[in-house]
Amino acid sequence: MSFDFSAQLPLSRHAMNRDHAARGNPDFLGQLWADAATRVIPLWRGRALLVTDDGADDSAAAAADSAAPRLALLPPEQIGDDSLLVYLGRSLDADSAEPVGTPIIAARLSDDVAAALHPDESQWVSLRTVAATLSDRDAGAFAEAIGVVNWHDSHTHCPRCGAATAVEDSGWTRRCPLDGSQVFPRTDPAVIVLITDNDDRVLLGSNAMWENNRYSLLAGFVEPGESLEAAVLREMHEESGLRVTDATYRGSQPWPFPASIMCGFTARLADDQSPADLLPDGEEILDLRWFSRAELRAEATSILLPGPSSIARALLDRWLNEDLSEEPTPAIETWQATR
Repeated sequence: MSFDFSAQLPLSRHAMNRDHAARGNPDFLGQLWADAATRVIPLWRGRALLVTDDGADDSAAAAADSAAPRLALLPPEQIGDDSLLVYLGRSLDADSAEPVGTPIIAARLSDDVAAALHPDESQWVSLRTVAATLSDRDAGAFAEAIGVVNWHDSHTHCPRCGAATAVEDSGWTRRCPLDGSQVFPRTDPAVIVLITDNDDRVLLGSNAMWENNRYSLLAGFVEPGESLEAAVLREMHEESGLRVTDATYRGSQPWPFPASIMCGFTARLADDQSPADLLPDGEEILDLRWFSRAELRAEATSILLPGPSSIARALLDRWLNEDLSEEPTPAIETWQATR
């Protein structure tokens, strides 16, 4: 299997050794917290702190190019003791300020601790907005941290009896105190599909939860007992009224908003279907449109398209660049900058 496409996806990048074997030591987080070499990614309401020039992370600021956004990796003493902690692993990035092998922990902060650490909310950024510009290490660590912390927030109690669960395995499991059962982090698989017709036009839809001029590829969750390919066929028909064929897997990336992995596919409109047979479901998808490459470029300034951190954007970029007979127009440059 080729990983060329996945390597282009901002949230599929990583430069961390997750160090799974070390998690089970009950004293491990305490040992790391006492280690001066440990660094902590502070998280507040799903956002991480960027390096600033105000002394929040002087060593990192002095060691790297300040033009590129970087996560603030702080020593443990700057973080409150009551934070939820998750061991993310050890850095493998030889180009970062932290040496290879540096242990990295994520800490979910309370409002008070976050405000004391850095009161300027503009320096606390979401993964969606910076993923495409972070380093491989920072993008992967941020996605890992958000995914696990989101899981903790939604699994504070035992699903069997309702008892409050205790955090174990360096933040990677929760245990029920009554029956001893463990709960592990979960990821919900979803398919996202670039559909083309016989004229090589792409199908884009507008979701009911978006602005009325935002369009993206169609997507949906995989149901229990269903393969990814079967989910492609079902979801595309449910959302568009069309039957598709030739579902071909292209790559995947985590999408921890709150707990998904997006599995990217291409598919083709079935031979017995007309492109005019569009039937949006009216609940999730309100509008559907076919776009040629020229039409998509021409409307790049009037519609909103997927942001640079998404696999939808990567699939569209690849499709746009497949037709070498069309030269990119100035409009595509505007679209490339669209979030």
